[in-house]
Amino acid sequence: MTTTSVLPASTHVGAVHLNVRDLNGTAAFYAILLGLNAAAQTDTDVTLAAQGTPLLHLHAAPDLPRAPVSRPGLYHTAFLLPTRADLGRWLAHAAQLGHRIGSGDHLVSEAFYLSDPEGNGIEVYADRPRDTWTWRDGQVQMDTKAVDAAAVLAAAGIDPATLDSAVAFAAPQGTTVGHVHLKVGSAAQAAQWYQDTLGLDVVADLGSAAFLSWGGYHHHVGLNEWHSAGQPAPSTPAAGLGGVTFYTPDLGTLRTHLAGRADVQDAGDHLTLRDPWGNRVTVAQR
Repeated sequence: MTTTSVLPASTHVGAVHLNVRDLNGTAAFYAILLGLNAAAQTDTDVTLAAQGTPLLHLHAAPDLPRAPVSRPGLYHTAFLLPTRADLGRWLAHAAQLGHRIGSGDHLVSEAFYLSDPEGNGIEVYADRPRDTWTWRDGQVQMDTKAVDAAAVLAAAGIDPATLDSAVAFAAPQGTTVGHVHLKVGSAAQAAQWYQDTLGLDVVADLGSAAFLSWGGYHHHVGLNEWHSAGQPAPSTPAAGLGGVTFYTPDLGTLRTHLAGRADVQDAGDHLTLRDPWGNRVTVAQR
């Protein structure tokens, strides 16, 4: 784990933008699944927030085709809940909704997986305490094991035998987008781009996937080529990822670092550019 100077260590994921074919249906899905509220809404756009914190910006794109699995773009948006008890309450809620849910105990976190109606991946997770994470030679130790779902429910005081009882869920204060995981044509090339451009540290390198972060987090950005190896930047638009926003307290060093690059748009309070697979990346000062 190294300390970067391009962006402050407190830089983190802000909101994810999705272009969706069914705006009202997709907005309702996320609102119900995650207990989010519409912070802003027009005929073409909906911003969904957790206790006032925007997490998703949905833009109506009814004429765009659905993206094939092999297309570079979004693998999943990962919603981070503040505690394991919050995750248990969410799990009970999601189970009552009847969703098919996958899971993974990643040592640093416990996570559950599903997709929205348009095929965009979703992770809902809670971190284990940082002092329990293991680092070796600058790499955080992660794995994918079975989650003890009963223990996660128990952390919320829920008995699995009572899951037929109603469990209300609203995203609690402190819910964020903890990380975003992208599909790319080359994990190694993408990791190098994010490291060189935004100063992220590579904290786990699995060959076909890489995980990067600021400030010693287990990852703010995941990159994989599992379905998209060798794919170039898409030449035509499709529904799915519209862009990712990162928030930082200071843009000064990044602005200097990117000075002279023709692909950077500088709007004063934010910088926007695209990675080699056309994913729009915005870094906003906040």
